Amino acid sequence: MSSHKKVLLVTGASGLLGSKIVKIAAKHFRVVPLHNTKPLHTHSLKLDITNAKDVSSLFHELKPYAVVHTASETNVDKCETERARAWEINVEGTQNIASTSNEIGAKLVYISTDYVFDGEKGNYTEEDKPSPINYYGITKLEGEKRVMENCKNYLILRTSVLYGWHPWRQNFATWIIDKLKQNREITVVQDHFNTPTLADNLAEMTIEAIQKNLTGLYHASGSERISRYDFALQIAKTFNLDLSLIKPVKMSQLKAWIARRPRDSSLCTEKIQKQLKTKPLNITQGLKRMKVEAEA
Repeated sequence: MSSHKKVLLVTGASGLLGSKIVKIAAKHFRVVPLHNTKPLHTHSLKLDITNAKDVSSLFHELKPYAVVHTASETNVDKCETERARAWEINVEGTQNIASTSNEIGAKLVYISTDYVFDGEKGNYTEEDKPSPINYYGITKLEGEKRVMENCKNYLILRTSVLYGWHPWRQNFATWIIDKLKQNREITVVQDHFNTPTLADNLAEMTIEAIQKNLTGLYHASGSERISRYDFALQIAKTFNLDLSLIKPVKMSQLKAWIARRPRDSSLCTEKIQKQLKTKPLNITQGLKRMKVEAEA
């Protein structure tokens, strides 16, 4: 039976989103996880997406029905200081994936970001004009362009602040939980707004979008706009941790950030909500699912 399943390739399969997609997609596809630095799955194949020859030979050999491209340099400050490397991974790597997917007639799903916007207005729709203010956003927007130019059957999903459980990689939510469990005081920005996205929820939306053969550009984040500070408070409440350890700070006071951050890059998800049964979760729903998973 399983031999008749269509092949789905997932780049960045060891990352937070990639790992969730691998897990959830297994019911519907023959999933081949791809990693570059550290494998998370026993059957994961190593692939350097910046090597066009390697991408081409692997894709031609496996002939996937669809490719979900989550692999990316997502460290915003590192992208700012190591620009050549960021461009190589986020732009040239994406170009390799896009043109090869097109050659073999595979559907390509590219995961992009709310950081393609400058953050001046918030609640961005797919019609709003991107204008990134940091190098990470610049490379991801250029990645979107390469996908549109080089692949006929594409779907671009922009997301925002991915969170969820991962065996070894931290994200905003797990960092908060970790620090508060150690009774450490932390500062969190109160004037920085996003639409945080439970990775499991985005993985489910992605799989359904592939099955429905959605094409074009969609915003696929959580459904609720919230400041980082209020998000941190919600995390603490959900996991019964000490809220008083979380201290608000202004973005302008943060010395640790090298790259500029958009003040409000929240995304409007109305367009994708009309297309999918799987709905974007709000903060309460997302954190509740995370808690249930922790207790399982």
